[in-house]
Amino acid sequence: MTIERRLAHAGFTLTRDYPVPVPRVWDAFADEQQKQAWWGAGDAIEPGEWAFDFRVGGRDVAEGTFHDGPVSRYEATYTDIVEHVRIVTTYDMWLDGIHMSTSVASLEFERIDEGTRFTHVEHGVFFDRFWADGPNREQGTGGLIEALGEYLA
Repeated sequence: MTIERRLAHAGFTLTRDYPVPVPRVWDAFADEQQKQAWWGAGDAIEPGEWAFDFRVGGRDVAEGTFHDGPVSRYEATYTDIVEHVRIVTTYDMWLDGIHMSTSVASLEFERIDEGTRFTHVEHGVFFDRFWADGPNREQGTGGLIEALGEYLA
């Protein structure tokens, strides 16, 4: 079987205001137990390998099996962390062992009168058969941001 080799680039920005202080939102990312409580939580996935190393140069791994079949794997490296201000990662995704994408994501935490404005900006490169997956990535990231909101509530 010949694989068609192609690339696609996709980017998106998602912003959400949370009615809690910046340190509370920050800790949902910086504290392993808190992150595990909302990251990828839900009935649609069976958790697999997990690693958490929140520091510049540290790596996170989150793997899980969807109940309808595929195994998703996320591997991230923290490239910049400024406490209560920003987190920047580069990360790769695999689906059933096939490398699907490489992305750069910045997470920004801004104090506002109502609590915290959280902004996720991402730029990704999608490979081969996953070349059109950008909209799915945005939707999946939106789901994580909603899960974070439910956790913070």
